[in-house]
Amino acid sequence: MKILIPDPSLVLLIGPSGSGKSIFARRHFLPTEVVSSDFCRALVSDDANNQDVSKDAFDLLHFIARKRLHNRKVVVIDATNLRRDVRKQLFLIAAAYEVVPIGIAFDLPKTVCFARNRRRDRYINPEVVERQWEQMQHALTNLKNEEFATLYVLDSVGAVEAATVERISSRHAR
Repeated sequence: MKILIPDPSLVLLIGPSGSGKSIFARRHFLPTEVVSSDFCRALVSDDANNQDVSKDAFDLLHFIARKRLHNRKVVVIDATNLRRDVRKQLFLIAAAYEVVPIGIAFDLPKTVCFARNRRRDRYINPEVVERQWEQMQHALTNLKNEEFATLYVLDSVGAVEAATVERISSRHAR
């Protein structure tokens, strides 16, 4: 699948832990384009797993996204983005800077997410991964009706591996 990314735009990676969002981001985007909720947690608390600082981490994530969009740069949000209210905040930021929101959803089998989680440096409790995977299944029914200019759904490891990203002028985005 060819994923077209308007320049500038706000790209939301959507999926449970272990679905491959961060690896995909590293493969296809500049490090400066990717704003990770885990990295923001680490910046404010020295611990990427510290859920107690999530509000501060997301305040920082939104601040960075706004500054990049103000400077007409692509922003890739590397977070689960599984809740509608979280996505809605990001849609409002995109609208404020008159850029299109693009969604890339990682709908991989639960067994893949669990296996990858066991091998990661930042191990997540399997109950959390289970809950996130279920949230993803629920979110998939609604994502197509949200404010995305384009939504891409990668539904297998092969689809993720085969995906390519191509930049396009933002005037071709809508």
